[in-house]
Amino acid sequence: MLYVIIGHDGPNGAALRPKVRPAHLENIRPLVERGQVFVGGPFTDGSGSLMVIDFPDEAAARAFAMSDPYVREGVFERVEIKPFRKVVP
Repeated sequence: MLYVIIGHDGPNGAALRPKVRPAHLENIRPLVERGQVFVGGPFTDGSGSLMVIDFPDEAAARAFAMSDPYVREGVFERVEIKPFRKVVP
């Protein structure tokens, strides 16, 4: 099942993001290598990031999101997780 993870940057997100990015990318690398990540990246307005990732269920999506360094280190102050159905390639 696909899940959209939207991370909303906190007030210090822009300052923290470059420092935490290496740990964030290392955390997501295994999912990328297994082909589970369909898209991911920051919004150009600096408000946060979006990822679309294949997980077995919402609990797995939530566990991944909440363990991400961007959450743990305060880049994101809030995270939304929504199930997603891909219709158009």
